[in-house]
Amino acid sequence: MARADLLCDIIKYGLNNDGVNFRKAAEAICAEERANQHGVLAKRIEEMLRISSKTFMKEATAPSARNGNGDGIVSEKIPEKKLEHLLLPRNIIDNCQELFEEHMRADLLRSHGLEPRNKILLIGPPGNGKTSLAEAIAEALMLPILTVKYESLVGAYLGETASRLGKLFDYVKTRQCVLFFDEFETLGKERGDTHETGEIKRVVSSLLLQIDALPSYVIAIAATNHELLLDKAAWRRFQIRMELPKPSRSDLEVWFEQFERRNAHNGFSFGYAYSTLAKKLLDRSYSEAEEFGLSVYRQFILRQPNGNAKDITQKQLSLLSTVNINSKAKETAQEEGVE
Repeated sequence: MARADLLCDIIKYGLNNDGVNFRKAAEAICAEERANQHGVLAKRIEEMLRISSKTFMKEATAPSARNGNGDGIVSEKIPEKKLEHLLLPRNIIDNCQELFEEHMRADLLRSHGLEPRNKILLIGPPGNGKTSLAEAIAEALMLPILTVKYESLVGAYLGETASRLGKLFDYVKTRQCVLFFDEFETLGKERGDTHETGEIKRVVSSLLLQIDALPSYVIAIAATNHELLLDKAAWRRFQIRMELPKPSRSDLEVWFEQFERRNAHNGFSFGYAYSTLAKKLLDRSYSEAEEFGLSVYRQFILRQPNGNAKDITQKQLSLLSTVNINSKAKETAQEEGVE
């Protein structure tokens, strides 16, 4: 059963012919019914909303978008990563805990005329946990995560992308979910860039307006590796901004210790001190550290029962050094103009 305040709102807005707020209240009821597993009722409300606005969700409606089968504008995933499994700075953990409390106690906030924050910008170099953090936030809030698929969203014809954006946001407003924009600079580029077309600028304007209009039960998370490319107005839309830096040497030590502990049931050990591994992989991202760890563990499993993890680790470290040397040689050649 929908909350009493939502039912009262929808009656009030209907009597006052307030179409905008009437639709928002109806979308909130739809999202709540879906969250309560009342799928048939939620689908009926969603269908009525879609027909009334004459926006037919060809790309982002059920079942394609919800199944994440590649036909829709979004792919849906049930989150599995947990916040406590990520290595994060203390300030980011504190920000997340505040966010969780706001949404868990949203009714208290609303009774005082407040809404929980729902727009988050994640900044930092690639491979350091922005996508994982978005998934962990969804997991903590017990919500599905819907990742925007740019290949389906961006159209070749004038006005097509803005139209699809409208359909996307109409859809997510009927659900309690986390809406995730990876590489947000793809859409949220600076409108003052003289190299961009008028079409891109219209898309950015439409995107920002749609983000503004999101109800608080939809958590919008945007991630970017290039924050300087973002439109200045985009920054103001996000109430929470968190920067995820590259791991320090001590961070990498903890990461390797945790990786070894997770796989100790198979008798696995790198055979090296964590400090040594961290020194060898310093300035690498978490994703690169994970790929290194998995490469060692994979070979260890394949060579059982006689696999020597220390020898395998040594080999992988040698390969890593070779890649580093080749990469530096290539950079030097490029700087000197040598092909």
